[in-house]
Amino acid sequence: MPQAPAIPRATLRRHDREIVALAVPAFGALVAEPLFVMADSAIVGHLGTTQLASLGVASALLTTAVSIFVFLAYATTAAVARRVGAGNLKAAIRQGMDGIWLALLLGIAVIVVVLPLAPAIVDLFGASSTAAPYATTYLRISSLGIPAMLVVLAATGVLRGLQDTRTPLYVAVAGFVANAALNVGLVYGAGLGIAGSAWGTVITQCAMAAVYLIVVVRGAREHGASLRPDATGIRASAQAGVPLLVRTLSLRAILMIATAVATRLGDADIAAHQIVLSLWSLLAFALDAIAIAGQAIIGRYLGADDPQGAREACRRMVQWGTAVGVALGLLVVAARPVFLPLFTGDPIVRDTALPALLIVALSQPICGVVFVLDGVLMGAGDGPYLAGAMVLTLAVFAPVALLVPVFGGGLTAVWAAMTLMMTMRMLTLWLRSRSGRWIVTGATR
Repeated sequence: MPQAPAIPRATLRRHDREIVALAVPAFGALVAEPLFVMADSAIVGHLGTTQLASLGVASALLTTAVSIFVFLAYATTAAVARRVGAGNLKAAIRQGMDGIWLALLLGIAVIVVVLPLAPAIVDLFGASSTAAPYATTYLRISSLGIPAMLVVLAATGVLRGLQDTRTPLYVAVAGFVANAALNVGLVYGAGLGIAGSAWGTVITQCAMAAVYLIVVVRGAREHGASLRPDATGIRASAQAGVPLLVRTLSLRAILMIATAVATRLGDADIAAHQIVLSLWSLLAFALDAIAIAGQAIIGRYLGADDPQGAREACRRMVQWGTAVGVALGLLVVAARPVFLPLFTGDPIVRDTALPALLIVALSQPICGVVFVLDGVLMGAGDGPYLAGAMVLTLAVFAPVALLVPVFGGGLTAVWAAMTLMMTMRMLTLWLRSRSGRWIVTGATR
């Protein structure tokens, strides 16, 4: 950001209260999401190794499919928050309904593709002959819940845009409890096996979507917003989401390349990589919570024609991101003697993971700035720039990572390349934030 006068202490406290009020519940909701998969794994794991292996394949496919459409939450948050800042709650909820209708249409399209192609998709991902039938069954049944999953994403974006991150937290926690209970009852009580786990997930996701829709519909009726699908609004939501889709796909490509390179290094390296990647992903939840707060707060300030408030909020959130990143890095260093033995008893894997783990710790302040500025620019609706910056980052990262097996360095070099990737992201995002070109005020960008 350009050099600016010091922010008054009272203003800082106001920003701090807003960030905490939005980020803490958002963090809880984010952490609840992976617990769904963990609960399913724990329950299905007692059916047998083959069933657990099949769940691993199918759940990875479902997670990837849904994560691709995360723009439904991001784009909706920014668009709704702008209208909230402009004081037009009717238009804000109407915009949110357009995002929900888009989610429903995309979910139906995914079902049409997945149902007939499930066996081929499972085979493509290398499932064994014994696990493939179970994986196909789970994938086909679970795909029926994808429209509900995408509606949950879009509706979450609506509530975040309305500056409400508590309701998503409550729904996520209730969903986790219901999912666990249904899975136990259907898998063992009803004797449905892995199909019961899939049906439990579908029922839970549909129930969560129903709760969100009740909340949004109640708000629409209160403010006189139409619930009918609007082709123009749905098309606008899709257009706003395309750049964020490109950004997400580029990021997924980076993670896939890193995993592919680690796989080529050997069994110990890929095992260590999975441990380090799981920790990196967990740390990302804490930082992403601040980014979510940034999306909602920045969108509201810009919608309210308050560029100065947006600049001040951005500066304060960068300070928060840096401080949280430093704290997380120190926590990783302090916890490393306890953390690694939780995942493996193999001393070779532990020795391989340790240097990479230290690199992750050192990179956390960088990650903190990246996540915050990413959220700020999303809140500003600056999707095209985010897409271009991520494609550029992928172009820099890919050759560096792919050369690791050639020049050596092992897993440590892979995670050094990952840190280079995050540094590249920080540079591109910092340059954009400094330019001020992201500051476009008004109810629409």
